[in-house]
Amino acid sequence: MDDKTIFYTKDLEIRFGGLYALQKINFDIMENETLGLIGPNGSGKTTFFNIITGLYLPTDGDFFFLGESMRGKEPHEISRKGISRTYQSSRLCLNLSLMDNILIGMYPRQQTGYFTALFKPKKMLAEVTEFSEKAIELLRVFNPELIDKAFNPVGDLPQIDRRRVEICRAMAVEPRIILLDEPSAGMTPDETQELMDDIKKVRSNMKDVSIMIIEHDMSVISSVSERVIAINFGQEITRGSYDEVSNHPEVKEAYLGKED
Repeated sequence: MDDKTIFYTKDLEIRFGGLYALQKINFDIMENETLGLIGPNGSGKTTFFNIITGLYLPTDGDFFFLGESMRGKEPHEISRKGISRTYQSSRLCLNLSLMDNILIGMYPRQQTGYFTALFKPKKMLAEVTEFSEKAIELLRVFNPELIDKAFNPVGDLPQIDRRRVEICRAMAVEPRIILLDEPSAGMTPDETQELMDDIKKVRSNMKDVSIMIIEHDMSVISSVSERVIAINFGQEITRGSYDEVSNHPEVKEAYLGKED
C-alpha cells in the first residue's frame, strides 16, 4: 500500500438477498486527490458510499481509514474520524437558515452539552462563536454573497446555492475525505460549470482534503478528477486517467450498449 493512501477497501462485498450489489471491491483514496467514481445507474456507486459511511454493513470484506478498520462503526463515529458526505437527494432542512444547516454539520465536533449550557454558559458561547465563524468562512470560500443570506431559509435558495450549503455542511466536520454523490444533479449547464469551479476552490483552500465524487455528467468528472474508477454490476471495470477510462471498451459498452 502506498504511503500516501489514506483510505482503502479489501474485497468489500454486500448482498441483498442472493444478489451482489458490490463484489470484491478494492478501491483506494490517496492524500489530496480527487477521485471520480463512474458507472451506469444501478452499478453500485451510492451503495459503496452508504457502506463506507456506516449506513450499510458489508456482507464481507473490510475498509480502512488512516490504517484503522471502519467496519461496523456507526455513521457518527465514521464522521468524527474524518469521512463526510453529501447525498444525491438533498438532506437540507429547508425551513432552517443556511447558518443552522451548516452548524448541524458541526455536531460531531461539539464538546459542550446541556450541563455546560447550564453551569458554564461562557464555554458554550465560545464554542458557538467558534462554529459560527467557521460557518461564515466556509460560505466565503464558495460565494461571499451567501454570507448576506446566512440567516435566510435554505428553501429560498436556488439549486446551485443549496448544493453549496450541502458541501459546506460536509466540510464543517473538518474531514480528510469528502464524498460527493452527484452534486450536479438537477442543475443547468451554467450551474454545473460553477459547481466545478467550487470543487476546485475546495481543493485549493483545503489542501489536506481528498474528494471522491460520483457523477453522471462526464464534464464534471473530466474537469475535477485526477483519477477515475469505473464500475458496473457491482464490480470494477477499470481505473486510470479520465481519457483512459472513458475510452475503455467495457466502459463504452456499459454506457452505450454493445454494437451488433
